[in-house]
Amino acid sequence: MIQYRLNRLFNSKSGNCFDVAIDHGFFNEAAFLQGIENISSAVNTLVDAGPDAIQLTVGQAHYLQSIAGRQKPSLVLRTDVANVYGRELPRALFSRMIDQPVEQALRLDAACVVVNLFAIPGQPEVTDQCVTNILRIKPLCEQYGMPLMIEPLVFRPNSEAGGYMVDGDPNKIVPLVRQGVELGADIIKADPTDDVNEYFRVVETAGRIPVLVRGGGKAADRDILERTYQLMQQGVRGIVYGRNVIQHANPAGMTQALMAIVHDGALPQDAYSLITIQN
Repeated sequence: MIQYRLNRLFNSKSGNCFDVAIDHGFFNEAAFLQGIENISSAVNTLVDAGPDAIQLTVGQAHYLQSIAGRQKPSLVLRTDVANVYGRELPRALFSRMIDQPVEQALRLDAACVVVNLFAIPGQPEVTDQCVTNILRIKPLCEQYGMPLMIEPLVFRPNSEAGGYMVDGDPNKIVPLVRQGVELGADIIKADPTDDVNEYFRVVETAGRIPVLVRGGGKAADRDILERTYQLMQQGVRGIVYGRNVIQHANPAGMTQALMAIVHDGALPQDAYSLITIQN
């Protein structure tokens, strides 16, 4: 049954997936709301652009799932909420899972659920909470045939790079990705390495589990297209981008450009032209 839902995520022609994440409001950070202040408008814009999936929360999924028709993107449901992204961290950090996560996903007709696996310097308790969340949700995913996307995130020290800055060191990313696979991931969603050419190590350690690459912070158009192309050449099965799409001046054009790379193998310069055409 898990494969049946995976079939709704991965494009039937390319076998790859482009998931647009707009679940950022879950994390109580004002800066994360840029481009998704009006979530209904954001969802409609993305549905018209046609990515494979849209990542939403339990409180916002209805904006996607209430749209009529069979052609809309699949729902990836965020199942955990955390307070680890601020420039100034609170006294106590947490990563909490919603109640009955898989049952809620089923009621919302989600094709997949996603949960974090944080590695934050000096915060082993948060990693413990993440592992506990995964251990709790995995048997439910197996019971109900729901794919589990695990999101391993290695943070830089907040004192060094406050405000949700990830560490692109492959020697830190690879073991955390491997832990996610060992915990039962059906999909891995991981950050790009600082040196994009080393990303094959992440794909290798994931084995048969498909790897989708996170977009990370906002980047220039040509940079994000070039990076996406280079990552796709190393065996990744797609991307999960949020701010680089929804905060773009032309979200539909950027979606089409990224889809061309992910599904058609377009060169970055050719994909870039789709952004201007959409304008």
